Amino acid sequence: MQTIEVEKLTGLARASAAVTAACHCNRESLAAWRAIPMTLRQDRLEEAGFLFDDPYDEPTFAEYHPAGTHYDSETAPIAPRFYPYNRCAVVRCLDCGRHYLRYNEAGGYFTELRIRALQPELIVDAVPA
Repeated sequence: MQTIEVEKLTGLARASAAVTAACHCNRESLAAWRAIPMTLRQDRLEEAGFLFDDPYDEPTFAEYHPAGTHYDSETAPIAPRFYPYNRCAVVRCLDCGRHYLRYNEAGGYFTELRIRALQPELIVDAVPA
């Protein structure tokens, strides 16, 4: 599977934003990170690529929130080099073509697949210090 760079990610996000059809994938708001809802048919999502190169690399846990947002804010920036984006797959709905970000949150005593809509206006090409 291929690594998706910021320019291509932005293009996928713009294409997703242009989709207006109702679909199982957008029955519930996915503007902010959340557990994958029961209404989302995961068998209808396919991986389009990843936001990381090496799955064995240990990326940063630093988040990017220059405007005071937080992890589960609907307006939090999508910064591919920062957590949790640096652990994400980009998935595409086979029914409508929308793209989403998905990763496996593995903290404490559980793992949970989480998902967020890919929104072009929130993508930033920020670099960790």
